[in-house]
Amino acid sequence: MLSLGPEVAADVYRGLSDHEIEQITLEIANLQGVPPDQKTQVIEEFYHTAMAKQYMSHGGVNTAKQILEKALGPGKAMEILERLQGVIAGRPFDFLKHVGAGELVNFVRNEHPQTIALILAHLSHDQAALILTELPNDIQQEVVLRIAGMENTSPEIISDVERILEKKLSNLLAHDYREAGGVDALAELLNQVEPSASKKILESMQTQDPELAAEVKSRMFTFDDLIMLDDRAMQRVLSSIDMKELAAALKGAGDDLRKQVFHNLSTRAARNLQEDMEMMGPVRVQQVEESQQKILNLLKSMEESGQIFIGRPGKEDTYQ
Repeated sequence: MLSLGPEVAADVYRGLSDHEIEQITLEIANLQGVPPDQKTQVIEEFYHTAMAKQYMSHGGVNTAKQILEKALGPGKAMEILERLQGVIAGRPFDFLKHVGAGELVNFVRNEHPQTIALILAHLSHDQAALILTELPNDIQQEVVLRIAGMENTSPEIISDVERILEKKLSNLLAHDYREAGGVDALAELLNQVEPSASKKILESMQTQDPELAAEVKSRMFTFDDLIMLDDRAMQRVLSSIDMKELAAALKGAGDDLRKQVFHNLSTRAARNLQEDMEMMGPVRVQQVEESQQKILNLLKSMEESGQIFIGRPGKEDTYQ
């Protein structure tokens, strides 16, 4: 998402479920700086995996294998297919495979030995071995015995345990990701998402970590925050906005912002804007949000070029 940039990432967000958006948002906030070569590798890996999925859906696994082997060699082709088949099969506890061994040990050490055994039985041998060796001796012995005596576990039980652990891990990350330095990137991304989706994400974050939610909000800029612009900056912005877009955007704005906008327009321009708003009648929420987003994108561009300063809370800068 961060490699795509806020605008394209926002388009991707529109095709995701609320749960997927929440999980990705947590990861973005928790993500530290990524080296360019690693970013390139991730994009290439994603591309090859997506193409492999397409080959499999049209020609089956063997066709995908042959094409990938010609392009990438046997080893890389098999690696991609195994990963892809694991995703398609919905392998239990797959969400834990990218968590570091140290973090995972701290995460599972307080779980019941039977739960730990169930988790380790579904992880890769290397990952399970690392976790097992780091557990206290008494727990280690119990877990080993339970793995040895484990019989087939019903999919319902596995699903329930997986869901509970995934929620616990999300809560754990919510308390840790402030220090990771991803808040700015998250705020920038949420600025590009439709207000209704952004609001839903922040509400979910609010239940897990109110302080972090407040911090992200303070770094974001919503349409109603235009009221923070002084008259000179407001006039500069209004001179660059299409009045039809402004009329639609103001349909969803608060009274105070509307007053400030009209205050900074000439008498004639204010009258024309008022007439445009009246002639529009009721406007769909989606249209209002799209118009507001276009204006927010313009504001961001003007701020980056130094034409205006947006006085976000907690900033000491002044507008020159």
